[in-house]
Amino acid sequence: MAFQSVVTMEKPLQHISLADWNARVIGLRNVADARRADAFALRHSSRTLRNETRIESDWASIETNDALADRIIELNNWRQIIERTFKRIEDEIHALQEEKDITERELAALSAPIAVISEVLTMRDSRFGSEMTYDEPDTEVKNELRILENNQRLLAERCQKAWAKLTRLEEVRFKIGMEIENKVEAVDLDNVQLALDRNSAGISYKPDPMRNPKNSCSYESWLEHVKNIKQLAENELADTSAIREALFVCREKARNMLQAQQERAEHSIRKRIFETQRARNELEWQKLKMKEEMESAVCEIKSLEESLRDKSNLLKLAETRLENRAQRSGKELCLDHAHDVLCQEVEKLREIRRCLKEKIDDAKANFNLLSDHAQKIDTDLENKQHSLMTDIRALDLRTRLKGGEFGLKTSNPSGQTERNIMLTHMEQEIPKP
Repeated sequence: MAFQSVVTMEKPLQHISLADWNARVIGLRNVADARRADAFALRHSSRTLRNETRIESDWASIETNDALADRIIELNNWRQIIERTFKRIEDEIHALQEEKDITERELAALSAPIAVISEVLTMRDSRFGSEMTYDEPDTEVKNELRILENNQRLLAERCQKAWAKLTRLEEVRFKIGMEIENKVEAVDLDNVQLALDRNSAGISYKPDPMRNPKNSCSYESWLEHVKNIKQLAENELADTSAIREALFVCREKARNMLQAQQERAEHSIRKRIFETQRARNELEWQKLKMKEEMESAVCEIKSLEESLRDKSNLLKLAETRLENRAQRSGKELCLDHAHDVLCQEVEKLREIRRCLKEKIDDAKANFNLLSDHAQKIDTDLENKQHSLMTDIRALDLRTRLKGGEFGLKTSNPSGQTERNIMLTHMEQEIPKP
């Protein structure tokens, strides 16, 4: 019997044991797991970094846009404030210039009365003998001349102050105008920057964008500058109204002092017209209030009567309940708590009706008193209206006393009356014919 055998050949390399082979497989697996874990951690950290940087950049852009928008709002608010101040300055300049022009015309118009007074004094100096006295007309004319000279001096001083004030206002208006232009330009520039985004065509890297621009200032300095500009305008506007009022008062005072010599006789009539007009207005106001009070009294009487009728129905209800409960039979006809409460209600309602009746009587008596007094006011108003129109006609009759070259002449008989009405500020009070 023959046996066959297989010739085996091995590589001339070092062989490892099965335990080493298993250890090597486990080691490769562990390294692969570690590398995958590292790769996963890297991808996770990369994704987190991308998300965080995207969020931070988006929020940074949003904060920048909000800051630009807030800055635009702030600039617009300050621009509106300064524009209102600029408008006030322009209005004050226009009003002050108008007052100054009127005062200058008034000052120029004083030359004619001075020439007339000079002629009057010269003429009075041509008197002879004992007529050359320092009488009252002479004194009044010289007083009028002194008043005119004093008015000239005062008006000239006021015009000089107004001119100086106008010069300062013009300077302030120029500064505020430049401030408004700068703010409009800054707002336009910030609006352009706010409209830019990452996809805009005009964006690029800049050499040194975080540098402080030349001639730049801090935000606190800018805010202080704006407030100072506003305060400068307010300081200049503070006394402008007083200067305009001084011009107006000075002109009116000069005119009134000149006219006083020819209006002494009419003063008492105008004063009486004013007092009568004031009394009539007071009575008209009282009449109106009395009418309103009478209407209120009528409404109150109606309300009281309505309340009385309402209480009468309640009293009828309570008395009916008591009467109906008296029909109970047997022991049920007892004076229980309900009976006591109903009796109290009846007494209370009767007292209420008595009080309401007394109050109605008082209200009607008060209404009668109001009616009587209103009738007296109507009678007195008619009397005062007649007196007022009589004084006005008397003032109108005095127009024939006016004459002369520089007297208070009018082009028509009613012109002097209209002038007197204007002097007494009664344009809205006199009834139209």
